[in-house]
Amino acid sequence: MTVLEKGKKKIVMEESVKTRKTREKLKKRLEVLEKKVTQQALERKTIEIHRWIARHASHRVILRSKNISLFDENQNTAEISKKISSLAEQMKKAEK
Repeated sequence: MTVLEKGKKKIVMEESVKTRKTREKLKKRLEVLEKKVTQQALERKTIEIHRWIARHASHRVILRSKNISLFDENQNTAEISKKISSLAEQMKKAEK
């Protein structure tokens, strides 16, 4: 439904047939997905994830021997994007 303001009155528009059908299809899809999420399915997926982690354990990096910092205090700033560069140039031109 769409709400339009005309003066101070709000007019609520009816949903189109296409929108209503699409909404119903989405509801049905969600219901099917919700039925698939069961305690047994979650346990199966948990086991599957643990097995995947165990299989790929040889590729892990041992973090205890690495020096990791989350922030480098802007020592390595990101490059300025082309869009930002063009906006900055437009602003400079507008100032003149």
